Amino acid sequence: MSKEQEISSSKQSKSNKKTQVGKLKPLRALLPFILKYPYRLALTLLFLLVGSGTALIIPALLGSVIDEGFMSQNLDIIIQYGWAILAVALLMAIASGARFYFISIIGERVLTDLRCAVFNHLLTLDSAYYDTHRVGELTSRLNGDVATIRGAVGSSASVALRSLVIIIGALIMMFLTSPKLTASVVIIGPLIVIPVVLFVHRLRAMSVKTQDALADISAMATEALSSIKTIKSFVQEKIQVEVFSSRSEESFLAEKNRLFARSFLVTLVVFLATAAIMLMTWWGANAVFAGEVTTGELMQFMIYAMMASSALTNMSDIWGNLQTVAGATHRLIEILQTKPELKIAKNPIAMPNPSLGSLAFENVDFTYHTRDSDAILHDVSFSIKSGETIALVGASGAGKSTIFSLVQRFYDVSNGRVLVDGLNVQDVDPHELRERIAYVEQDTVIFSGTIADNIRFGKPDASDEEIKTAAKAALVDEFVLKLKNGYNSIVGERGVMLSGGQKQRLAIARALLKDAPILMLDEATSSLDAVSESLVQKALERLMKGRTSIVIAHRLATIRDADRILVLENGKLIDEGTHDQLVAKGGRYAELAKLQFNLAMN
Repeated sequence: MSKEQEISSSKQSKSNKKTQVGKLKPLRALLPFILKYPYRLALTLLFLLVGSGTALIIPALLGSVIDEGFMSQNLDIIIQYGWAILAVALLMAIASGARFYFISIIGERVLTDLRCAVFNHLLTLDSAYYDTHRVGELTSRLNGDVATIRGAVGSSASVALRSLVIIIGALIMMFLTSPKLTASVVIIGPLIVIPVVLFVHRLRAMSVKTQDALADISAMATEALSSIKTIKSFVQEKIQVEVFSSRSEESFLAEKNRLFARSFLVTLVVFLATAAIMLMTWWGANAVFAGEVTTGELMQFMIYAMMASSALTNMSDIWGNLQTVAGATHRLIEILQTKPELKIAKNPIAMPNPSLGSLAFENVDFTYHTRDSDAILHDVSFSIKSGETIALVGASGAGKSTIFSLVQRFYDVSNGRVLVDGLNVQDVDPHELRERIAYVEQDTVIFSGTIADNIRFGKPDASDEEIKTAAKAALVDEFVLKLKNGYNSIVGERGVMLSGGQKQRLAIARALLKDAPILMLDEATSSLDAVSESLVQKALERLMKGRTSIVIAHRLATIRDADRILVLENGKLIDEGTHDQLVAKGGRYAELAKLQFNLAMN
């Protein structure tokens, strides 16, 4: 696919998303999260009704004050109604505060549950998903979009519900006060409602565009900041600033257009609402002069009309907020509705206990679905017995790391079978499978936190003594004991405070603590200096003892003692045997060995 086609496809995808937002009504997806708390929701609705009901009582009392007190000039009646109004106002204030509290608590609870649900679901998605989605964008959805939704189930929801009850209640009280004047509202009302309806779809599409722009900025910033040394090394600060500024400007323009549309809508609604009140005032004055209503009833009616108008104005403003929330919700629900590509067996076969420690590939073909390329592996077959050490050798792109991914079932094979402990990995529980495998990566992943935290990652319930034993076996204590805080020393984000060799030994300690029967080492010493490599190699020898081990190595000197060496080229297994057998055979491995060992001697 050409770059132009990819851009076109991306635009089409975003266009489809906007269409789906309108059709699927994404805000409904929040209901299951809200309905999880029925008691809090019931209390919220109770206080909502009490607060709104008392607010609707006050205008009726004011109408009586005018007709019974001012018109008859009876001060006692005015004082009596005044106390009644104060009592109602106190009840209204208490109910309003309680309503705000409970709905805000629901909002925070829903916010927490939704964020956890999205994060939990992201961890269930397989590697193929992360091949095509940027971590920065996903982080933006997890944080930015979830925070945006707080407005829907927090303050905005509170105001929207109250406004809706006020509008309905005010219309009922207006009808009871004067059916004739209420008829004028029925005529004028659509003039205010129609603009809101017309702007709904436009605001929704603008909100999705704004959220997409923010996610793009977040993804770019995450990528840049995590690669800051590379950026500085290539003196690319200015270029990165320009790219970030350009994308920020796009986000600003998208948000500016959305705010302009919302502002225009609010302006229109406020003007039309004011004009409608003036028109009703004129009709009301005629009704008083004709003796159809009293002055107090007109005042009461006008207060209800202004309450309904104010509530409707609030609703139009909140409606604009909800478009932003709808866009954010759609993006999150899109994640929650994404299904893992790996099909997990409904009734997985239990793996043998204790583990056999065996592994086999049978006529395996594999192609990455996310790439328009030829197969990565072609008809690969081999078997590894318990306790055997096997080395994988081949040029970059030969398929070595892919074999590691298939053993752990990060992907499914295109053809053939991968067997661990004699069972097809597609027939067993992936968690049970991965519990039997310890993986030491070439680019060691170190988490922010302490040294002890990183070692304990291999066994979360490990005791301090177990951690120290694993650390000692991996030669981690050699440098930890020199640190002021020992095992409680902070390693920094991605282990920036540790050297390459220290990171590798930390990863080995983690693998030792896991104590898995199958060990996979992906070029664990490739980027180390001679001293660090020697220390790491000693730690690896302890780690490999008694385990089935698969080693990827470009440095052939580190695998000379392997039980067997598998030679891969262009995704095919072209040769296998011991180091001496392969050198004597004179094939591809012999060429690599001659080149490396001659260079070493020179």
